[in-house]
Amino acid sequence: MRIAGVDEVGRGPLVGDVVTAAVILNPAMPIEGLADSKKLSEKKREILAPIIKQRALAWSIGRASPKEIDDMNILHATMLAMKRAVDGLSIFPDKVLVDGNRLPQWEYPSEAVVKGDDKHAEIAAASIIAKVTRDHDMLCLDKIYPQYGFAKHKGYPTKLHLQILRELEPLPEYRKSFKPVSLIIQGNDKNGE
Repeated sequence: MRIAGVDEVGRGPLVGDVVTAAVILNPAMPIEGLADSKKLSEKKREILAPIIKQRALAWSIGRASPKEIDDMNILHATMLAMKRAVDGLSIFPDKVLVDGNRLPQWEYPSEAVVKGDDKHAEIAAASIIAKVTRDHDMLCLDKIYPQYGFAKHKGYPTKLHLQILRELEPLPEYRKSFKPVSLIIQGNDKNGE
C-alpha cells in the first residue's frame, strides 16, 4: 500500500509562503532518525532531507503564497497547499495521512492524524522536507533583505522581528492580513501596545 504522509510548515510566520510536503516512503529503503521536524536540530534536518528525497518513492512540495493566504485565510491556504503537494506526487497514493485534525477536500482516501509526525514515518518525512524548504526560503529572503533578519527569526513574530518591522516596513512578501502586519500598515501599532 502506497501511503503518502503530508505536513505543513509556516502557518504562524508573518512572511512568505505556507509550505507543505507529501512523501511516499519506499519500504525497501528505510530511513533512520525520522521524527517530527520540530524535535530535530537544523543540522539533522539538513542531513535527512536529501536522504528522504533520494530514497522516497515520490515526494512533492506544495505552497500557498502570501496573497493566497490574505485572500482566503491561513487555514484554507494550508489546505490548498496540501492539495497541491499531493497532486504533485509522481505516484498516485492509495491513502494519504495528514498531520493534524483537518483534511483538504480531495478525492484521495485519507485520514487526519493528530500528532501524526510522531506516529507515522511518512508524515515525519513530510514535516522535515517542508521545514527545510521553508527555512531555505527564509535564507533566500535574508540574502535579498538582510536588514530584516529572516535567517534568525525565519519570519515568526518574535520580539526582534516585530521591532525590525516597525522600523522598516512590510515587504511585498508579508502577509498583510496577519494582525501585527496589518496594524503596522494602518499605522495603529504603538510599539507593540
